[in-house]
Amino acid sequence: MPANYVALAYLGAAILFILALKGLSSPVSARRGNMLGMAGMAIAVLTTLTVTHNIAAILLAILVGGNIGWFIARRIQMTAMPELVAAMHSLVGLAAVLIAMSAFNNPVAYGIARAGEALHASNRIELFIGTFIGAITFTGSIIAFGKLSGKLGSKPLSFKGQHWLNLALGVVMIGFGVAFCLVPSWTPFLIMTAIALALGILLIMPIGGADMPVVVSMLNSYSGWAAAGIGFTLNNNMLIIAGSLVGSSGAILSYIMCKAMNRAFFNVILGGFGGEAAAADLGDGVQKTYRSGSAEDAAFLMGNADSVIIVPGYGLAVARAQHAINEMSKLLTEKGVKVRYAIHPVAGRMPGHMNVLLAEAEVPYEQVVEMDEINNEFADTDVVLVIGANDVVNPAAKNDKSSPIYGMPILEAHKARTVLVVKRSMATGYAGLDNELFYMDKTMMVFGDAKKVVEDIIKSIA
Repeated sequence: MPANYVALAYLGAAILFILALKGLSSPVSARRGNMLGMAGMAIAVLTTLTVTHNIAAILLAILVGGNIGWFIARRIQMTAMPELVAAMHSLVGLAAVLIAMSAFNNPVAYGIARAGEALHASNRIELFIGTFIGAITFTGSIIAFGKLSGKLGSKPLSFKGQHWLNLALGVVMIGFGVAFCLVPSWTPFLIMTAIALALGILLIMPIGGADMPVVVSMLNSYSGWAAAGIGFTLNNNMLIIAGSLVGSSGAILSYIMCKAMNRAFFNVILGGFGGEAAAADLGDGVQKTYRSGSAEDAAFLMGNADSVIIVPGYGLAVARAQHAINEMSKLLTEKGVKVRYAIHPVAGRMPGHMNVLLAEAEVPYEQVVEMDEINNEFADTDVVLVIGANDVVNPAAKNDKSSPIYGMPILEAHKARTVLVVKRSMATGYAGLDNELFYMDKTMMVFGDAKKVVEDIIKSIA
């Protein structure tokens, strides 16, 4: 295909990617956004196939990778989506590292150097940047996968002097990167790559479970910048554009997440909360009392209310109760109760987790309301049903200056007339913090598996 046609096809794919991001900004247009993104990627892949000389190998890779992706997508549960996203980020980072190594090993084949000539300085800089970002993304995403899947636990894992070690490793990594840029050879390149891989582990290990949504969006950004860096090396405009879109959108999302948690981005990266710092907030040995009730009690309170707000959390996903909660909402609506869902930006284990969960259960979009829009309505709400959520409704964020989450915007469920909380036990949430909402006089705890409790509520309402 002539070069101008290739450029035109890549431009069309880039426009579709931009429209896809626009569509994904709203649940109503998200399906259309996904379709546009798929169309853009199809055009990009087909265009690339027209300019390659090794179509058979690429088609084989697409066939193998596509089947693996299809198999995983068919089997994956909604509860495992966050760790799946982290795992996918790791693959993008690994791809960036492998492409950089391949390009440095045979620059002539990649069209970035002529036979007998050394790599240009700009290409060496691009390889350096793409490699270390990709390496950090690769190992960092693996650690995030381990934390999100529970294999490594949600508590921060840190040691004395860790920040100084990270700083020292960062300086040494940059030093070897500069050495590679000045005199290209495998020794500084491989040492720089090894240090970057270690940094990915050391940067994510001390981050606690409460900050995982920020980590997911941050790694998403890293993977995009890694792809863009390799795009410059390969002189592939499509890769540069797609990587930049992912990198910039991930960075913006990270900022939104930090704002929603009242956290500074660098504080998250330098070791979040969720471990020892939170341990002091578990009650200090004072016995607290709470009121508990049954599913029938909850059904009576909601069935006789004028308005109900449901606050879903990760526990809802674990119990796979999204379809049952939608059925319950329909029954309440038929009885004349106004039902809405309040969504916190960092509810669940990744940005948008609850939105996707409710969309899967076909909850009407108009019932799903973001935190900023619904917080003013809690005070006029008869009943709030908190199901599987904990930290995002913790009043300590507003009235306890000693709490690690003080200042974090929350869903103000404590202002409602009655609060129902569905939990398996009085155990703390992902951030490891006790929740004073559970001990308020207006709160009734309903213990049990979320899906089973909701099904019992449905029976009582019907």
